[in-house]
Amino acid sequence: MPGDVSAFDLVLSGDPGLYAIVRLSLLVSLSAVLFAALIGVPAGALLALTRFRGREAVIVVLNAMMGLPPVVVGLAIFLLLSRSGPLGSWGLLFTPQAMVIAQTVLVAPIIAALTRQTIEDLWVEYREELAAMNIGPARRVATLVWDARFSLVTALLAGFGRAAAEVGAIIVVGGNIEGFTRTMTTAIALETSKGDLPLAIGLGIVLISIVILINALAWGARRAGERYAG
Repeated sequence: MPGDVSAFDLVLSGDPGLYAIVRLSLLVSLSAVLFAALIGVPAGALLALTRFRGREAVIVVLNAMMGLPPVVVGLAIFLLLSRSGPLGSWGLLFTPQAMVIAQTVLVAPIIAALTRQTIEDLWVEYREELAAMNIGPARRVATLVWDARFSLVTALLAGFGRAAAEVGAIIVVGGNIEGFTRTMTTAIALETSKGDLPLAIGLGIVLISIVILINALAWGARRAGERYAG
């Protein structure tokens, strides 16, 4: 169909408008995953290695947060960053930074929950060995995180997949402003409603390609971990 041909032409010809949207999407999602990893990996590892009253409840809440409704997260961030909100003086609403914050809130629980499960499984395997070596809590975390690095890469890629596909929260806090806060998912939604199917399809092709690449990287990381363990 003509729309499909035009969409492929946009992708293959390096249309500036299309690739500007792709660049912003990748920048926002990668930044969010980086910040989410800095929060989620240590938090998940500590939760895996510590025992305290109410730990099971924390794990249940953390697992539930993996399915946070994006529009609710967007609303919460909007209220925080709005002029009447506690962080309104920062002037971040309707900026890429606000979108990074929203995606970080969505992705951090995913990375933390997957990290906790991975580290907890390793802790069961290496508990006696690490205890015999009299390794302290901080070094335990570092040792197990390093040993689980291939599995944790899979967790990070899962977080990136969530961030790259997100639309609800970033529309609320970013405003979908052309040339400033428009990402692939928000542009697809807008252009479809406007009837500009070639651009929407072109962005969809790029987004699907990125998702396939993410899954290929996750599979490769898993296989690398299996070979290393073997």
